[in-house]
Amino acid sequence: MRQFIADKASRLLEWLHRIEWIGPLVVRVVFGYFWLETGIAKVHNLDGFTQRFVGWGIPFPAFSAGLSAWTELVGGLLIMLGLFTRLVCIPMLINMAVAVTLVVSANLMSLDDYVEADEIVYSLIFFWLLVSGPGKASLDTLVARALGIRSGDGSAVAPRIGMRPSPTDRYVQE
Repeated sequence: MRQFIADKASRLLEWLHRIEWIGPLVVRVVFGYFWLETGIAKVHNLDGFTQRFVGWGIPFPAFSAGLSAWTELVGGLLIMLGLFTRLVCIPMLINMAVAVTLVVSANLMSLDDYVEADEIVYSLIFFWLLVSGPGKASLDTLVARALGIRSGDGSAVAPRIGMRPSPTDRYVQE
């Protein structure tokens, strides 16, 4: 019986390993679509969005609102596609840091408030994408493969310009 359970558990884990690419793909597409949609809405009503920046006391409200809206629109699209994913997470994280610091933090009085703030959750997802990358089902992976740059698990590895690979990097040439 013990061997039967071990065999079934092993098969299940092997199957889950074969489909592990689905998790990052689904998160990236849904999360990216969310940002694409909010970016489009803000770009289409940039005057109204700018007025919100004025009300929040954000410096250079017209410029800041436009930058934020276009960052969300373009960033959402690129995250959906899995193109320049790690790079685009940097301005998205900055956008969230500004939102939390200048707008949301006034309403955050306890640790529970921080945990429940949407912007904190968004920041964590951006951080995860920055650190983990877009996954195998992404344009980043296709570009990396076309350039002959792959990690041991087949996912895209961002080349480190001007740096030699560290001993822990797993580059495989096709």
